[in-house]
Amino acid sequence: MFSFDELKSRALDLTQSGVAKAKELTDVAKLNIANSTEEDNIRKAYIELGKLYYAERGMAPEGAYAALCERITASKQKIEENRAKISEIKAANDVSDDVCGCGCCSAETEVAPEEPAAPVEDPKPEEPRQ
Repeated sequence: MFSFDELKSRALDLTQSGVAKAKELTDVAKLNIANSTEEDNIRKAYIELGKLYYAERGMAPEGAYAALCERITASKQKIEENRAKISEIKAANDVSDDVCGCGCCSAETEVAPEEPAAPVEDPKPEEPRQ
């Protein structure tokens, strides 16, 4: 049979082992989050790099970039064609661009594809009234 001191010692060892394991798991989780943040930074840089390249060389791309630049240009042309059709339909049916009827907004408000949109911060929820 185990003495009280032996049980106490084993319990202490198990507790210390559990704390060490929890710390390891916490460190791993923190590093995984840091890696995700860095991967997101890389994705954003790739997007900006692509936008910059297209803005500077999209009309005369080099080698492997030609197909991608052509896809972008073709999509931009389709967007313009669709906008022209939308305008024709609205004009023919006397439809207003005012989405909500308030006079302050338009259905065609957007950011140019070459310019990244500014992040919109969510407003802080109001404190419940007592």
